[in-house]
Amino acid sequence: MSWHFIVMAVLYMLAGIYHFINPKFYTRIMPRFLPYHKTLVLLSGIAEIVLGIGLFFTATQKLALYGIIFMLFIFFIVHVNMLTSKKAGLGIPKWVLTLRLLLQFVLIYWAYSYL
Repeated sequence: MSWHFIVMAVLYMLAGIYHFINPKFYTRIMPRFLPYHKTLVLLSGIAEIVLGIGLFFTATQKLALYGIIFMLFIFFIVHVNMLTSKKAGLGIPKWVLTLRLLLQFVLIYWAYSYL
């Protein structure tokens, strides 16, 4: 297991934990059309933690990688919402939000490269 693979796993686990530390941040960026914002934030946090842990076990690595890729595609909804909604954008410059949206493709490729 390479160091960059471990970094990826730990990053997803830390991101998931942050959903529980600061759920308000995530609920503010959720699109209005999605119901149960807090529940979705907590579920996505659980998903990130579980998928990050799944990367450490040979039996679950491939499933975890597919799960991460799927999750990142779903998260496009939130990142587009941040880019198009002034409130959800949290005052972050558009160019930063655009880069963040493009970073999704890098993260997807990073996970895909291990399949």
